[in-house]
Amino acid sequence: MHLPAAFRPAFIAACTATLLASCTPGRTGQPTSSASARPQSLDALSARIQRRIATVPGAVAGIAYRDLETGDTLYINADTSFHAASTMKVPVMIELYRGFDSGRFRPDQRMVLGNQFKSIVDGSPYSLDAGSDSDSLVYTRIGSEITIYELIDRMITRSSNLATNTLIDLVGAANANATAHALGARNMRVLRGVEDSKAFQAGLSNATTARDLAILMEALERNTAASPASSQAMREILLRQAFNDEIPAGLPAGTPVAHKTGSITGVLHDAAIVYPARRKPYVLVLLTRGMPDENVARSMMVDISRFVYGHATGARR
Repeated sequence: MHLPAAFRPAFIAACTATLLASCTPGRTGQPTSSASARPQSLDALSARIQRRIATVPGAVAGIAYRDLETGDTLYINADTSFHAASTMKVPVMIELYRGFDSGRFRPDQRMVLGNQFKSIVDGSPYSLDAGSDSDSLVYTRIGSEITIYELIDRMITRSSNLATNTLIDLVGAANANATAHALGARNMRVLRGVEDSKAFQAGLSNATTARDLAILMEALERNTAASPASSQAMREILLRQAFNDEIPAGLPAGTPVAHKTGSITGVLHDAAIVYPARRKPYVLVLLTRGMPDENVARSMMVDISRFVYGHATGARR
C-alpha cells in the first residue's frame, strides 16, 4: 500500500496504538463490553453477602440489586415470598398518585379522619391502637379533616398505620394490587389494611418478594410508576423517610436514599433507591425474616448495604 508522505506519521501512530492495545493485559484484540467484565465482581459480591447471611442461624434474606448506571443485577432468594409488612404502602401510594393523574382524587382533597375499619374476613369492625403505631400524632386528628397528601406523607415518612388504612379504604386494596401487577410486580399481594387480626389468623396477609419491590422502585425512578411529575413527587416523599437505620446506615453520611421500611415481629425490610454522588442511582431491596432480635437483622442489613455500595462505586468500605 502506498501512502503520500504527509499521511505516513498519522498512519504509523494509529498502527502503534492498535498494537499496544492488543498487548494490554486483559485485552484480546476484540471489544470487551463493561457488562462482560462485571460478572466476576458480582459473583464476589454475592458470595460475600451469602457468607454474611450464613453467620446468623435461621436467617432468611431476599435481595434484589439493580444498578441503573451499569446494568448490574444481583438476585438472592429474590422470588421468595415474605410478609410485606409496611413495604406494601408503596403500591398504595402509587395507586393514589395514579388517581391524581386521572383526576379521581386531588392531593388537597380533604376527608374526615376516623378510626374504624372492616375486616376482610367478615366485615366486622376493628380499630387501631395509637400506642402500637409508629406515628401516634395522626391520632390527634381523629374527627377532623385532613388532606389526602398529608395522609400519604404520614403513611410513608412515619409509616402511619392509621393513615394507611384510611387510604386503603379510599383507593381499594384490590386496585393497589392490580396496579402493582400491571407494573410487573406480579407476585406482590395487597389484600388489606394493617392490624386486621382476623385476616392474619386466616392467613390472609399482604406479601411481596424482593424482585417485586425492586420493580416498583425502579418504576418510580424511571418515571413509569405514574406520570413523571407524580413519580418525582413520590420520590421526594420517600427521600424524607424518618426511619433510616437499615440501608441508609450502610452508606456514607449524606447519601440520598428514597426508601420504605417495614417490620413486624421477626421481619425487617427496606426497599430503596440509592443516589451515590456523580452517577446514576441503584435499587436495593433487602427483605429478612427468621431473626427474632431486630438488632441482629438490622446489623446484617447495614453490612449488606455497605457491601453493595462498595461494589457499585468501587469504594472500599
